[in-house]
Amino acid sequence: MDIGMLWFDDTPNQDLAHKVRRAAEYYRQKYGEQPNLCYVHPSMVSEEREQLGGVEIRPAPTILPHHLWMGVEREQPAH
Repeated sequence: MDIGMLWFDDTPNQDLAHKVRRAAEYYRQKYGEQPNLCYVHPSMVSEEREQLGGVEIRPAPTILPHHLWMGVEREQPAH
């Protein structure tokens, strides 16, 4: 993913799945495309990688807590 949307959500008592759904819906409305990748701070996930509603969640220490960097990961062409 080269370009993405940075989403901030510090809503208390909301799980990550709810936050990802809200961000993905906004992304679809704004960009007309379904996101398939979301980077989050490692403290927000319990697994190395997980799927939530068709969006792969990956931990990244460069993402601040309560932020989601969401976008579309395109397949790299074979060389």
